[in-house]
Amino acid sequence: MCAALAFLLHIVPVCSMEKHDAHRAGPRPAPILSHSRAAQVAYQDLLRLHLDEAASGHVGSLEARHRNGRTYLYDKFRIGTEMKSRYLGEDTPELRQRLSAAEGLRAQAEERRRSMARLARILRAEGLIATDRETGSMLLAFARAGVFRLGGTLIGTAAYGLYQGELGIRFGADELAQTGDIDFASFERLSIALEDRVEQGPDEILRALKFDAVPGVHDRQVWRWRQSSGEAMVEFLTPAFGEETVRPLPALGVSAQALHYLNYLIAGPIHALALYRSGVLVQIPRPERFAIHKLIVADRRRGGPDQAKSRKDLGQAAFLIAALAEDRPDDLAMAHEEALSRGPRWRERIGASLARLPETAEILAGIA
Repeated sequence: MCAALAFLLHIVPVCSMEKHDAHRAGPRPAPILSHSRAAQVAYQDLLRLHLDEAASGHVGSLEARHRNGRTYLYDKFRIGTEMKSRYLGEDTPELRQRLSAAEGLRAQAEERRRSMARLARILRAEGLIATDRETGSMLLAFARAGVFRLGGTLIGTAAYGLYQGELGIRFGADELAQTGDIDFASFERLSIALEDRVEQGPDEILRALKFDAVPGVHDRQVWRWRQSSGEAMVEFLTPAFGEETVRPLPALGVSAQALHYLNYLIAGPIHALALYRSGVLVQIPRPERFAIHKLIVADRRRGGPDQAKSRKDLGQAAFLIAALAEDRPDDLAMAHEEALSRGPRWRERIGASLARLPETAEILAGIA
């Protein structure tokens, strides 16, 4: 039985856990509780209205640009004698449909904003956990500057908390406890290809929010900021295709630390809402990719300076995998299979974490 399970997962046999002391096992998944139907409908309605609000800003002609096999849409308009262009998003039928209705969406602006405030009140009353003021004000400023429009993706625990709306499940205080870090990631190649830039640099926003730049020890490049009056840290990251060096993100106006495995996490991100004021439209990883990536990160951090975060990574992975196995098993299975297919090092890291999570290993084996 052990050998068969190991073959399915490409990992060391989980039955070997019997030889380990109980304290060496990772956290057990918490019970999965759903939000009410009213809350789930309100969240989806509020998300739709925010996407309509974003599309209503389209005022010029629609221009399609082709880069590396992908098509990106731009709003092309004139200011005085100068032509300007503003990146709108990757070409999809849904985005084109919204943009074609931009004039009507602008006419509905006041009614839409009243509805957004009402839906946000419903979500709070139904028990969705709101984003704290400091994080919410930062996300709102980043959203207004165009960070998420231009490919920025919120990752880490701050993103994890937003799956309560996407998946319609309740999170406890333990699940949403902040690590002190707020992380953003983007592809360097996408940032260059877009040929657009944020309206206000994140560094300027962070200084206004009382964050100080933390230059790198060796090269003095800045890719993270620390809150002056606390322990919160904001970091910008990008996938590493080679050495884990600091790389530029021109569209976002920042530098970013390159990390391996991050390309898997932020591929094909989704829109989500942070519950602050009437909601803030952000971009986060797909939940199934987030869950599998946490298995990788947990093993990478094990035994290092971030050892304390490793257990939290395991807990988040276990909780999401248990929820996704019930509601989105096909998505979870495909994300797991893709990660395993990327090479022996990927399989080793996933396997090492699953050896600490025998119940999670059994869940993944059951949907394989």
